[in-house]
Amino acid sequence: LIGRLMFELPEEMGLVAIAVRQTQGKGRGGNVWLSPVGCALCTLHITIPLHSNLGQRIPFIQHLVSLAVVESVRSIPGYEDIDLRVKWPNDIYYSDLMKLGGVLVTSTLIETTFHILIGFGFNVNNSNPTICINDLITKFNKEERTKLKPLTVDCLIARTVTVLERLIDIFQEKGPNGVLPRYYKYWIHSGKQVRLHNEEGPIAWIVGIDDYGFLQVHEEGKGIESVHPDGNSFDMLRNLIVPK
Repeated sequence: LIGRLMFELPEEMGLVAIAVRQTQGKGRGGNVWLSPVGCALCTLHITIPLHSNLGQRIPFIQHLVSLAVVESVRSIPGYEDIDLRVKWPNDIYYSDLMKLGGVLVTSTLIETTFHILIGFGFNVNNSNPTICINDLITKFNKEERTKLKPLTVDCLIARTVTVLERLIDIFQEKGPNGVLPRYYKYWIHSGKQVRLHNEEGPIAWIVGIDDYGFLQVHEEGKGIESVHPDGNSFDMLRNLIVPK
């Protein structure tokens, strides 16, 4: 639906599609997602000028969206310590333990404008098969003796889109340095040791994100190298960075 509509609307007009349930969701590498009622499921269309800070660093968009999802919860007064985090390049995690959601970004360049389709989905209400945001809030309330209220799917989609709009404005004005301190505040990788390619691969340490959104790793004996987000994935269970 959005794919057909997005070229028909004025550039200044936003477009969003929200699903209550998803039976043919698309993930990275051709993965298919089934998402029940209780998840925040959204596809957002935005336009980015090619000759802008973000237009010259398009891989950064997926990082901004992941950050927006996390901040949609952690920017609410009282909810700042809910342990929701970002995993490079495009996942939402509970601490470094469980995946709660993900982001998929596709882009089409027409003349000097990127048409970006942003798909994101994260678990708000379902305790199975893993854990959800409201479970984290319940857990926090028990541990800290607080009375934070559960959050709703509609609220978090609206907050995510609003936060993303602000993050894009900041990035366009200040570039990567305008948003990276906020990103590092919530990401799970700082200083972690990993292996590249397979379990016997070279050892590397994660350094950060470079100016183009690529992951920087310091490989033993080789110095700092960048890892492209669209061709590689971070396997948390095996502590590997592997080609997709």
